[in-house]
Amino acid sequence: MKIRLAAIFLTVTMLLLSACGKKEIENAVDWPVKDFTATTQANKPYELKDLKGKVWISDFIFTSCADVCPPMTSNMTKLQKMVKDEGLENVQFVSFSVDPTVDSPDVLTRYAKQFGVDFTNWTFLTGYSQEFIEKFAAKTFKTFVKKPEEGNQVIHQTYIYLVDQEGHIKKSYNGFKDVPFDEIIGDIKTLQ
Repeated sequence: MKIRLAAIFLTVTMLLLSACGKKEIENAVDWPVKDFTATTQANKPYELKDLKGKVWISDFIFTSCADVCPPMTSNMTKLQKMVKDEGLENVQFVSFSVDPTVDSPDVLTRYAKQFGVDFTNWTFLTGYSQEFIEKFAAKTFKTFVKKPEEGNQVIHQTYIYLVDQEGHIKKSYNGFKDVPFDEIIGDIKTLQ
């Protein structure tokens, strides 16, 4: 009888301890990021392999955006500061331009400086074709990007994405209004 009780106690203890293990991200997805080649705001080459081993936060913006991109970039700047204040390391921020023919490295640098971006862990990307970014956004990030033939405004969604150290998208968040900053920070901590 004592052996049976000990076995039950041991089993219950193991179950309780396993429940105290690594917390899961609520409503997580597992979308692998397709490889890409781009150019940074510093006019340097950049690829998916440059992000290996880092948790990253990503969005899609363009510098001549008349409405959603400035608030999104401002929200990313706030998130970048929160990451620093929390002492979280190995977190990279990546903004893909959805208007690469306009957004040269110099244009991206000027745009980012308006928001006080810290370039030590935030990279703005361009240097690919419009066709590439539209297909890449749709296939990898499950988001819509389209530059109409007329006008200078690119149609795109306003999500912020969390990507793990292996290059898998784990979650998306509203990046324009009512940004869940604390949830994002919590999810970053879960991945680390």
